[in-house]
Amino acid sequence: MTALALISVMGVMAFGWPLLADSASGLAHSQDAPWLFAALLPLLLAVVAATIADTGLDAKAIAMLGVLAAAGAALRPLGAGTAGIEPMFFLMVLSGRVLGPGFGFVLGSVSMFASALLTGGVGPWMPFQMLAMGWVSMGAGLLPGPDRLRGRGEVLLLAAYGAVASLCYGTVMNLQGWPYIGSLATGVSFVPGDPLPENLGRFVAYCLATSLGWDLPRALVTITATLTLGPTILKALRRATRRAAFEAAVEFRNG
Repeated sequence: MTALALISVMGVMAFGWPLLADSASGLAHSQDAPWLFAALLPLLLAVVAATIADTGLDAKAIAMLGVLAAAGAALRPLGAGTAGIEPMFFLMVLSGRVLGPGFGFVLGSVSMFASALLTGGVGPWMPFQMLAMGWVSMGAGLLPGPDRLRGRGEVLLLAAYGAVASLCYGTVMNLQGWPYIGSLATGVSFVPGDPLPENLGRFVAYCLATSLGWDLPRALVTITATLTLGPTILKALRRATRRAAFEAAVEFRNG
């Protein structure tokens, strides 16, 4: 979990630096994003390696991760971001619940990376999208009762989490793009060097004015898909993980 904690701390710093920036700092992420992306990939590999070492995953489990990432990448263009219709969120939540926080984080990040390549959405925003989606899946893996809670109660928990995570994803990505509008001098613009409460107030106004119309539909789509498809997909994922030896215990035998 050390690599997972490290990459999360790095992500928080990358998203939150504008709130603490002084008036002489640059506003856009166009310069720091490539460096963040370069640092993200080896840390993702470290999370995968640590997860494999802890759980004894085999090649079938790694193949399953690839299949789920491909499915997530294929789901994202279906809504094309129209009015916040992004069906990949519910799959990332369900998969994170079954796979756990470590593999969930990697799945969310890799799925967003594959989606960006598929849709031509590669840009300085991509590493931030990878981090944010990784957190969405990781959070699902950290929800309580992974071995005990089943049935309707679990689906309702995941639907509620998916709604909150969908809103939080939009908010976090707003923080990534918000400094770009600093030169527009509007009432919701980021002002480097201003007191934190004032910039936070502008940021809240910016979110309400620009993205709430996308974030709420995204949350509704996630809730609907989780409630309708969740039970079936959870069963399929758990059956597949058992066959892929996700839950296999390590045995030591005398040769």
